[in-house]
Amino acid sequence: MQQIKTKVLIIGAGTGGYVAGIRCGQLGLDTVLVDGGDGLGGTCLNVGCIPSKAIIHAAGKFETVAKAAGGGTLGITAAAPAIDLSQTVEWKDGIVRKLNAGVSALLKKAKVKVIKGWAEFADAKTCVVKTDEGDIRITAEHVILATGSEPVELPFLPFGGDVISSTKALSLSEVPKKLVVVGGGYIGLELGIAYRKLGAEVAIVEMAERILPLYDKALTDPVAKWLEKHGVELHLGARAGGFGDGKLSITTKDGEPLQLDADKVLVTVGRRPRTQGWGLENMGVAMAGPFVKIDQRCATSMKNVWAVGDLTGEPMLAHKGSAQGEVVAEIIAGHDRIFDPVTIAAVCFTEPEIVSAGLGPNEVAGRDDVIQSVFPFAAIGRALAIEAGEDGGFVRVIASKTDHRILGIQAVGQHVSELSNSFAQMLEMGAVLEDVAGTIHVHPTLGEAFHEASLRALGHAIHI
Repeated sequence: MQQIKTKVLIIGAGTGGYVAGIRCGQLGLDTVLVDGGDGLGGTCLNVGCIPSKAIIHAAGKFETVAKAAGGGTLGITAAAPAIDLSQTVEWKDGIVRKLNAGVSALLKKAKVKVIKGWAEFADAKTCVVKTDEGDIRITAEHVILATGSEPVELPFLPFGGDVISSTKALSLSEVPKKLVVVGGGYIGLELGIAYRKLGAEVAIVEMAERILPLYDKALTDPVAKWLEKHGVELHLGARAGGFGDGKLSITTKDGEPLQLDADKVLVTVGRRPRTQGWGLENMGVAMAGPFVKIDQRCATSMKNVWAVGDLTGEPMLAHKGSAQGEVVAEIIAGHDRIFDPVTIAAVCFTEPEIVSAGLGPNEVAGRDDVIQSVFPFAAIGRALAIEAGEDGGFVRVIASKTDHRILGIQAVGQHVSELSNSFAQMLEMGAVLEDVAGTIHVHPTLGEAFHEASLRALGHAIHI
């Protein structure tokens, strides 16, 4: 058996793991990265964030042409569109391959040794990796756990055949005529909306009383209106049952049994940390429920064992894992770092998009020491010019009454995902309303709504 000793061993090549690897290499640390999952880039690059946004983009293009063919839009007419989804998927896969190659090149440049295989730990610092060329025993001074997460499977709707996970939904060869989505969270809605744009009849089954239950109702109402306008069937407060003979059994919120026709059933009821099958139980690290417990340095209870990304708990977002990976690499290299962000912005790539950073209205309900200000995109010229001002979208700012410190920022509307970094930056810098009000915002842009919302909070909005 081949033996390897290294300074840093990273398990998992997702956004947390590969970023940690690159940063370790940049800092001159002897590093081995074990990739046993979806490939370099992990879930996000291969079967999550990137490919789903590619499919969502293609769906939007198809919808635009379909509108032009259905009576015209903006004075533009076109012939009825058709789609070869297998070609769309091949285009999407090409993007993934390009990014895979990019990550591989960056790791090579950083002198990180990448081993393709599945690791199993015998103790906290020793694992055996099973590869196509044979087993490799690796011992390390430091171990970074970055194993990510996996879709939750329902026991009465196991994945297989026409019951699919989000991974399979990104690689279908044709658009299903009837798609039922079980789960009204962001993954289910993003994919459900994309397939509706591509022409599928879509139904959504959600246990909660409304879609996207983790966001406040004002943010989700424009999405609900889009679903209603486009004929998406919503079953809220409902429970899914078994699937057979092209029908999904559900129980409505009134307790009535109902069967929904479905060519495919997409199950998106959440994700769970990937803790099984690689010897976590042999490492002696403390747990926090289903997650690995860490402190502000991303350190586990075992000395020199670190954990980053989805394995460490909510929010299970790629950019959180990447930031944690950088922090851990620098700590191992002797830098004084902690992971203590003011906010980690979250985005739903629905129609329209949703952004949330910092405190929302639910967290400040009943408080009389805060200001809440909303500015609609309907009053923004750029929004109207790109048909983004008529869906009820807005930017909301929440700030302290006493010192005007910004506590939270939310937005819903087309393309608002591109505002998320500005929102996070202002919160991270401890900005006050006057900072945003005093920044000259470019005209015409959607970002002017952030400026106007801050002005409105100060009592002197210009364009409303």
